[in-house]
Amino acid sequence: MIYSMTGYGRAQQLIDGRDISVEIRSVNHRFFEFSTRLPRSMGYLEEMLKGLVHSRVSRGKIDLSLTVLSLEEPGSQVLLNRPLATGYLTALRELGQQLDIEDDISLSSLARFGDIFVLRKSEVDEDALSSAVREVATQALEHYMAMRRTEGEKLHQDIVCRLDSILSYVEQVEERTPIIAEQYRERLYQKLCEVLENQQVDQQRILTEAAIFAEKTAVDEETVRLRSHLSQLREILSSEGQVGRKLDFLVQEMNREANTIGSKAHDIEIAKVVVEIKSEIEKIREQIQNIE
Repeated sequence: MIYSMTGYGRAQQLIDGRDISVEIRSVNHRFFEFSTRLPRSMGYLEEMLKGLVHSRVSRGKIDLSLTVLSLEEPGSQVLLNRPLATGYLTALRELGQQLDIEDDISLSSLARFGDIFVLRKSEVDEDALSSAVREVATQALEHYMAMRRTEGEKLHQDIVCRLDSILSYVEQVEERTPIIAEQYRERLYQKLCEVLENQQVDQQRILTEAAIFAEKTAVDEETVRLRSHLSQLREILSSEGQVGRKLDFLVQEMNREANTIGSKAHDIEIAKVVVEIKSEIEKIREQIQNIE
């Protein structure tokens, strides 16, 4: 089972008077990169959430968003610093007397001194909140993994189809290779007949030259290795765990074998087939970039 690195999952629950919502989304990345958007007062939850996601995900650029809305907890309280407010009032009146200014102090003017108010936030049970957030995040993670699994299955199907196409092209190369050697032998014979005219052609020499050409243009080793890589790819696609890097390595090896076949064959028909093989390999490489 393979997983795509692209996915999205969301969960929302009402727990202990809190409306908790978690969203997880990701795109492909060479390594594990995690970022969060949390309420400022809940930054302490980041490491817990990172560990939770990392326990299921090894690669990808993951963004997690958390929102928590308290529905039943008592809100914050605004308290008056009475001594400080009295001090401001006394100081203002003394200033008016000293400067002979009319006393027009009002409640609104005194309220401009913001430090006479004290904001007391309600205490939060961090352990209880952490447990509730973990519960919702776990549910979101399950939805997220399900989407990645679905996307992975689509990638699997597409890659297998392309592997089948490459295998058919390899068979064409294997069928064509002996024909190339025979055509070379016939051309060589015709050329020598033209050069020597009516003189007898040395058949042994022709066979020797044809054998040398066949050895230089033989791609048996390359097609065998290419078949092996195709088989390994299929096995890896059906295995568990993180396989993206293994697949990437094998695709590089497949591309190398295809290049060697193209450079050795010296045949226009095989050259066309190699172009098709390389095209399919490139499409597989693009798909693999999104596999964990």
